[in-house]
Amino acid sequence: MTTRISAAELTALSNAALTRHGLSEADAETTTRILVDADMMGLPTHGVVRLDPYTARLQNGAADPDARPELDKRAPSLALVDGKDATGPVVAQLALDAAFEMTAETGIAYVGCRTSNHCGALAPYGLQACEKGYIMLGGTGASPTMPPFGGTGAVIGNNPLCMAAPCPEAPHFLLDMAMSVVARGKIRKAIAEGTSIPEGWAVDKDGKPTTDPVAANEGFLIAVGGHKGSGLSMAVDILSDLICGATFLTGIASWTDDITAKQGLGHFFLLIDPARLIGRDAYDARMGEFQSIIRGTPPADPARPVLMPGELEQTAMAAAQRDGIEINDELLAEVRTLAGA
Repeated sequence: MTTRISAAELTALSNAALTRHGLSEADAETTTRILVDADMMGLPTHGVVRLDPYTARLQNGAADPDARPELDKRAPSLALVDGKDATGPVVAQLALDAAFEMTAETGIAYVGCRTSNHCGALAPYGLQACEKGYIMLGGTGASPTMPPFGGTGAVIGNNPLCMAAPCPEAPHFLLDMAMSVVARGKIRKAIAEGTSIPEGWAVDKDGKPTTDPVAANEGFLIAVGGHKGSGLSMAVDILSDLICGATFLTGIASWTDDITAKQGLGHFFLLIDPARLIGRDAYDARMGEFQSIIRGTPPADPARPVLMPGELEQTAMAAAQRDGIEINDELLAEVRTLAGA
């Protein structure tokens, strides 16, 4: 069963849960915004369902509720944020805000983060960049869940990458993708339902393809596109973690399996102001044409028109703002309990 709840009510519950577990009101609001935006975008795996592990990590010392992340500008367009083990959205938002300021001055900025935690879905950050008129490339490290192409050990993370580009009229181009073919949650669902999984989703612990969800859950996810997805995961790790002084590859602890372990995680945001290159009017005209060509492509299925990346999420967000967010009753009860409501 599900319940429809307003974004304002869910935001208030999330804020209450986080402040009840030690966060300041400002840090709770920053963290809540990313979680609730994910729910509004139809990304429930990264919404308020994350409140339980977030609060558990705050309680167990893996995340520091009193941390004050520090920004260190290295050049007019380069900066690092030492997260001091704060919650990931607090660290990431500080970095993104700093990148906004530097991009306004110089037209381009890279801000990397270290000593952070899980920062939520990247799409909400990308949408912020679009609303500012900037192109954004962003990513974050993750604990190892996949083998590098041809390997059998969990060495690389399912590191997401987000590319966002503003359009003169919504929907904006908003691509937010992890590197596995499917999420592990789909494999766990197949176990619960007693069904097999398609070949190509995962490999067993020996690195062999399997359609058995139990063997897959004991094994490893497969990177999308084989060696291409594997390489992209490593690239995100380099940009998010390695060059920021954060932990990387097998050094990153699981943020859900061990709620006492500090992750030392890294993220990055690279912003470009396209108006500095070809002018705002020219960019808007060209991006509008780009959008029209993509969305005007004849669909293979007339009932399913061609969409811009992120269009479904932005449509869902508009609907949620109007009609509320549909949330599982058990999850809503959990959120209320965490909030002391």
